[in-house]
Amino acid sequence: MRYWLELRTALALSRLGTVSATAKDIGVHRSTINRHIDTLEAAFKNRMFQRHPRGYALTDSGREIIKIAEQADRMFIELQARQRGAADLTAGTLRITGVSALAEVVMPALRSFQEAHPMVQVEFIANAELLQLETGEAHIAFRGGPEPMEPDYVVQPFHPFRFALYASQDYVDRFGIPDLDDLGAHRFVAPIPENAYPPYKEWFEANVPPDAIALTSEHPHVRTMAIYNGLGIGFVHDLHARCMKNLVEIAPPDNAHNVNMWIVTHVDVHRTPIIQAFLGFLKQ
Repeated sequence: MRYWLELRTALALSRLGTVSATAKDIGVHRSTINRHIDTLEAAFKNRMFQRHPRGYALTDSGREIIKIAEQADRMFIELQARQRGAADLTAGTLRITGVSALAEVVMPALRSFQEAHPMVQVEFIANAELLQLETGEAHIAFRGGPEPMEPDYVVQPFHPFRFALYASQDYVDRFGIPDLDDLGAHRFVAPIPENAYPPYKEWFEANVPPDAIALTSEHPHVRTMAIYNGLGIGFVHDLHARCMKNLVEIAPPDNAHNVNMWIVTHVDVHRTPIIQAFLGFLKQ
C-alpha cells in the first residue's frame, strides 16, 4: 500500500511526540522521520503536525489521517494474530476457553483427542470472560446463554447445561425428602440474587423463604460443594451430579432452568485439521 511506511512513522510520532523518541523506537535516523512526514504532508496537501519546542502535536487533518492509520494497524495486528493462531494449531497447541463446569463434558473428548494426536498440547482456559477468537486468544470457545452473533464466528449448538434440585444423602437422612409445595422447613444453597440466572432467581423468589437459605455464593463449584456436604438443597448441573454418588435428586431438570451452550470458532481457523479433529471427537 502506497505511503504505508510513512503512515506507520506518523502513527509512531503521534504516540511518542518527538522525532528523537520515534527514531529510537522504530530504528531509523531522525532525518528519515522528517522526510516521511514531509512526504505525507505533500501527498495530502495538509499539515499533519504542529511543530513546537516540546515536540509534535497533531493538527485536525493529522488526527483524521492517524485515525485511519490506527484502524489499518489494528487490522494488521489482528491478521497477524490469526495467522499465528493457525500456525500454533499445526505446531501442536489447541486453546479452549469456557467455564470450569465444562470439564465433565469435554474431558472424555479431550482424552480421545489426545490419544489420537499425542503431540498436540491443549490449554484449557477456565474463564467466564469472553476471550477474543479473532486475535488468537483462544481457538475454540464454549459460551452459555443466547446464541453468539459476532461476525466471522462459526456457532454450533452444544449440550445444554441442565440443572435439577439435589440434596446430599446425609441431608436426606437428617431432614427427609422435602415436599415441593412446602419448603419452609428445609435449608437451601442459593446463588447470590444479583448474579443468578433469571430462572434461578425467579424460582428462589417464588418458592424459598429468605430465612431458609443457609448459604449463598456466586461460584457454582462452591454451591455444589455446599450441597454435597449437606448444608442444604440446591441446583446442581446434571453431569456434576452423575459424578457425585452422594447426591439425591429432589426434583428433575426443568427446561426453564436449562442454559443453552454453544461451540464457537473463528471462520479463519474453523476448517483447520486440528479444530475439525477435536470437534469430531466432541460430537461423538
